[in-house]
Amino acid sequence: MIDKVFTIDGQSAEHWPGGPGKVLIIAELGTSHGGSPAKARELVDAAADSGADCVKFQIVYADEILHPNTGEVALPGGRIRLYDRFKQLECDISFYGDLKDYAESRGLLFLASPFGLRSARELRSLHPRLLKVASPELNYTGLLRELASYGLPALLSTGVSRLADIEAALEIFPPERTCLLHCVTSYPAPPRDYNLNILPNLAAIFGCPVGLSDHSLDPELAPSLAVALGAAVIEKHFCLSRDDPGLDDPIAQPPADFKRMAQLVRQISAMEKEAALLAISRERGRDTVLAVLGDGVKRLAPSEQTNYGRTNRSIHAVRDIPAGATLEPGDFAVLRTEKILRPGLHPSWEPKLAGKKTTRFIPAGEGIVFEDLIG
Repeated sequence: MIDKVFTIDGQSAEHWPGGPGKVLIIAELGTSHGGSPAKARELVDAAADSGADCVKFQIVYADEILHPNTGEVALPGGRIRLYDRFKQLECDISFYGDLKDYAESRGLLFLASPFGLRSARELRSLHPRLLKVASPELNYTGLLRELASYGLPALLSTGVSRLADIEAALEIFPPERTCLLHCVTSYPAPPRDYNLNILPNLAAIFGCPVGLSDHSLDPELAPSLAVALGAAVIEKHFCLSRDDPGLDDPIAQPPADFKRMAQLVRQISAMEKEAALLAISRERGRDTVLAVLGDGVKRLAPSEQTNYGRTNRSIHAVRDIPAGATLEPGDFAVLRTEKILRPGLHPSWEPKLAGKKTTRFIPAGEGIVFEDLIG
């Protein structure tokens, strides 16, 4: 088993609420509440009753995530601009403050992902005990620097990333207070894409605890194998029903399935590695287990390869920018590209763009690339 244990307030998971064992189990509630305090509390209650140690939310402001011209998503009520869907999910920070109080009253840790400087600073005002960076924001250097300045332990998801992306993030976040969550950014993610043997390799390369953020539909396979390999954290999307209208509900775990996962994770965490792998192989089949374990080489999974550079952040024009203009800070933002726009420069270029002149017209929403700039 990996001997790196993720700690919060100097304590390992044996001492956290909800825990016998070292594994922190996170119910990713995301935006499944739809802005309803009553449904949010119902989700928290169900997660607590299903064995979660921690509930995680997403503090959404559409302008921090993508441009209005990003494109559409198909929802039960019809197609809608993805930007507009995110606008519908915006909530005042007091909404999350009330949820933090309620989660803690149920003995749960509160966790939330910010997506920009505004949401990060609002989250800080709630005095969280730990932070979470979602996979698409792993390369958002400005956000990482802001969050790292808070001095809190952090979970960094590493979906749709390469080894160099993780290394760059850990130059900002100290490994001694960081846990890397292996992830496949595909919804749902095929279990055979998980390549879970990467877990001990990431721990050895970067010297920090590791865990799994799992988007597969199977409630048990990837989480149990990850724990057998020493995962300190397991995160899984949680819903009341897969028929609910939340963006992630179709790939989330209903309470009964999440509870089965949590119980198995507790059992596996008490076993030695070889005994755990043997038990899982007997239950699921040796060939299946070997396929999910993979070769341990960090690479983009087949199901997420087309997302690289699009799900991640890059620099985009906020408005139409004419040829010959001098860029000002309000002209551009670090956003997700998604499916139809052109990716732009890496977010690390953001502080260097103001004052640059444009060589050609840049349509609103498009990524800003070197060819658009003089000098």
